[in-house]
Amino acid sequence: MQVWARELGFSQIGVAGVDLSSAEPGLLAWLSQGFHGDMAYMACHGLKRARPAELVPGTLSVLTARMDYLPRSTAGDWQALELQRLQHPQEGIVSVYARGRDYHKVLRNRLQKLSDRIAAHVGPLGYRVFTDSAPVLEAELAARSGQGWRGKHTLLLNREAGSLFFLGEIYLDVALPPSAPVTEHCGSCNACMTACPTQAIVAPHRLDARRCISYLTIEHAGAIPLELRPLIGNRIYGCDDCQLVCPWNKFAQRSALPDFDPREGLTGQHLVQLLAWTEEEFLQRTEGSPIRRIGHERWLRNVAVALGNALRVAGEEEAHRAMRTALQHLADHPSQLVREHVQWALDA
Repeated sequence: MQVWARELGFSQIGVAGVDLSSAEPGLLAWLSQGFHGDMAYMACHGLKRARPAELVPGTLSVLTARMDYLPRSTAGDWQALELQRLQHPQEGIVSVYARGRDYHKVLRNRLQKLSDRIAAHVGPLGYRVFTDSAPVLEAELAARSGQGWRGKHTLLLNREAGSLFFLGEIYLDVALPPSAPVTEHCGSCNACMTACPTQAIVAPHRLDARRCISYLTIEHAGAIPLELRPLIGNRIYGCDDCQLVCPWNKFAQRSALPDFDPREGLTGQHLVQLLAWTEEEFLQRTEGSPIRRIGHERWLRNVAVALGNALRVAGEEEAHRAMRTALQHLADHPSQLVREHVQWALDA
C-alpha cells in the first residue's frame, strides 16, 4: 500500500486502531475551557471525534496518510525567507499551505483513488475518506499510526519531514494491524511557544484557538479583538510562525505535486493591491483555493487590519498616503464589519 500511496503523492501511510478513549479527557478539558472559540462544530459533535466507530458505524481501523505541501520551487533556507516577509509590513502574508490549490480537494480525490485501489485488491470493502472535513481527531490518529509525534504547538512533527504536511484518513471496516507509534523529540525546546505572536500556545500541547492568528483570520467570522489586532502584523490568511521557528522544519519536504505551487497574486503582493480586489476579483483569484471559504468580507477585514499595522510602522510619507487612500475608499463599505476595521486602520 505504501507504494500505491506514493504513486498518488502521499509521503507515508499508517494504520491506527479505533480506541481513542485515552484522548477523551484532554478533548473535553479543551472544550470546557472554551479554547475552540466560535468553532461550535467542535463541541457539537462532542466525543464522536474520539470515537471513529460512532462516526462511521462498522469502522474497525483507520488508515492515515500525510502529504507534503512545501511548494516544489522552494529553495534554500525557506524558513528564513518566510520570516523576512514578516519584516515587510506592506506585504500581505498568506500561509504557505494556502498559496496553491485547496488541499481538501487534492487529498480527498487521492484518498478516494487509494481506497478504490485497496478495494480492487482485497475485495468488497466498506470505507469513508476524510481530510479536515468531519469530527475526526486527525493529529491523534496520525500520531498513533506512526506518522510522527504531537509537537508543543499541537501540530504533528516528523523527523524526516517536519510539520509541513496535510493529513487525511480512510475509515475502514476491516481490522488491519496498527502501525507502531514513534517517540517524541521536542525535548526542552519551546521555540514555537516563544514565537507565537499572540501567545496562543498557553502550555505545551495546549492551544487557545481564540488567540491563534490562523483562527482569527480564517475561522472567526466577527470583529477581531482590539488587543489582538496589532499582533497580527501583516498576516492576512493564517500564520506559520510556530512552524517557521521549529528546528525540525529544516527537514520539511517539497511536494511532489504541482497543486501546491503558489498562485500568482498571493505571494509578495502589496496590501493596497489586495484591498482593491472587488468581490468578483476575489472569487476569480481564489477559485479552487482554500482562501475562498472566508469570503470577500473577511478578506477585506484581514487586509484592513494589516494595513492599520503597516501605518503604525514608520515609513515613507508617500507610501502611507497611498495606504490611507486605499482604506478611505472602503470607509463607507456596506459591511459594518469591514467599516469597523477600516476605521481602526485609519485611526493609526
